[in-house]
Amino acid sequence: MKKFFRNPLNLFVITFGLLIIIGSLLLSIPGINYRSNFTYIDALFTATSAVCVTGLTTFPVSSFSFWGQIIILLLIELGGIGIMTLTTFIVLFLRGELDLKGRISVAKISGTLSIAETDNIIVFIIGYMITIEVIGSILLFFGFYMENINLSDSFYYSIFYSISAFCNAGFSIFDESLVNQSAYIKVVIAILIILGGIGFYVVFDVMRFFRLKNRLKSHTKIVIITTFFLIISGMLILYAVEAGKVTIVDAFFQSITARTAGFNSVDIAGLHNVSIFVIFILMVVGASPGSTGGGIKTTTFFVIVLSVLNTLKGSDRLVVFKREIPYQNILRAHAIFFLYILFISVGTTILLLYDDFGFINTFFEVASAVGTVGLSLGITSKLDGIGKSLLIFLMFAGRVGPSILFMLLLNKDKKTHLKYPEEKIILG
Repeated sequence: MKKFFRNPLNLFVITFGLLIIIGSLLLSIPGINYRSNFTYIDALFTATSAVCVTGLTTFPVSSFSFWGQIIILLLIELGGIGIMTLTTFIVLFLRGELDLKGRISVAKISGTLSIAETDNIIVFIIGYMITIEVIGSILLFFGFYMENINLSDSFYYSIFYSISAFCNAGFSIFDESLVNQSAYIKVVIAILIILGGIGFYVVFDVMRFFRLKNRLKSHTKIVIITTFFLIISGMLILYAVEAGKVTIVDAFFQSITARTAGFNSVDIAGLHNVSIFVIFILMVVGASPGSTGGGIKTTTFFVIVLSVLNTLKGSDRLVVFKREIPYQNILRAHAIFFLYILFISVGTTILLLYDDFGFINTFFEVASAVGTVGLSLGITSKLDGIGKSLLIFLMFAGRVGPSILFMLLLNKDKKTHLKYPEEKIILG
């Protein structure tokens, strides 16, 4: 049993699973939700969506009591930072340092840190998270208060939306999400989403760059460039396609939130099919490694695109910023993308068999669940028990799946000196 729980892969899955079960039991307490038809499957769905920072709901957040909303907010916070990171920080805080096995576990999960850096990154994650959420709450407080919302509600809304935005959760107290909110509130929330979705490792590396004048890692450069490209390209396409229907602020906001946050400032169901397809692509890509968001991750997207371009050029090596990307990384990127699309395809097929709401609506909803995004075309609340159970599984798989796959592949690095004769096969 000790060996089982020392495995970071097992501990990662178990802690998330236990958190979801505990959250679902708390949300099942009578009086937590005002709706008479609220069942345990709805409580489990909400808890899974909160812990996996997805944002899909079978009942709006406004239907929960104050304490129900606090439970949801706590689940979002714990899920966003990652229960593994939280427990590691607690051990670090109580003991003053991590033992060697603890450092190895954190280093494996991060994939970019050395064992010597793990102590600093855990403390930094907690400090960074609290700092940004506090600053975000202050900025949002003034935004809500300027909207003629009373003092106490403005204070509560600011805390709720700051945590929900930073954790890329997309849960909204308002039934219409952020459709009727000011441009100021949308911009602040968009910035919080970026800061939560860019990845703790990137922020840590940037801070180290300014403080110690260390060289920025290629990982950091790739994440920043890819994030900027996705935001700008998504914004321009959405603004051009929805000309006259959305403002530039809304196009900017939707380009950001589509990659895992799940808020919406426009009616998603009313958008052009081209816009919905663009949002789908952004949902697939998602946030960055070590962040509060989901998706295949920006680095995976970057490696896949660049490897395809290199193949077309006839090059068999992938060099970025004068650093060669290992061949194993390229294979892992394609494997993650393939499995992600496989999950979406199988999930869509199964859901169409039991609840046929049309291909586009179903495909979009499944992609939103797997990508832990939370954007919806309005069918989640209409699903039956089987449909809800399927989305629960997909949200959980989308949250822990990429990390599980990464750790499994990490543990399967095998080198052999045995080589076989090459033989080409016909492709295309």
